[in-house]
Amino acid sequence: MSEQPFDDLKETEGDLFPADKIPPDHIGVLVTGVVFMALGWIGLFQLVTTSLPRVGQRWVFFLLLQMAVTGTVIPFVRYLNVRFTPISAELPPGGVIVRQSIWIGLFCVTCSWLQIPRVLNLPIAFLVALVFVVIEAFLRTREIRSERAE
Repeated sequence: MSEQPFDDLKETEGDLFPADKIPPDHIGVLVTGVVFMALGWIGLFQLVTTSLPRVGQRWVFFLLLQMAVTGTVIPFVRYLNVRFTPISAELPPGGVIVRQSIWIGLFCVTCSWLQIPRVLNLPIAFLVALVFVVIEAFLRTREIRSERAE
């Protein structure tokens, strides 16, 4: 039986998953995510602790919540995209990662908005999430088809 030494196995794994080959647009997206996360969460803390919930402050709350959640989930969305993209395929561009993160932030903002009149429940949250997933699936399918046509 031909067994490979461990050194050869490490080189083979290193060739399959190169850690130093992060696309430049992904680095920019991650930096932007950190900035959005910091500004959003600090702004939310400041808003919640110092102001009354009037109309203007509610809209600022929704904006800051969108920024905070979007910035927080960008690294996780990028990880999932890198993890589940086939090795033979190209990584999705940074714009796709940002758009998917914005969908998650929009889902959180929508749920918090529906919570104001107390109409949010599990079936409604599931349907809202399903709508966002279907829209993203259609957009991504169209993008992949146009990339293959080029």
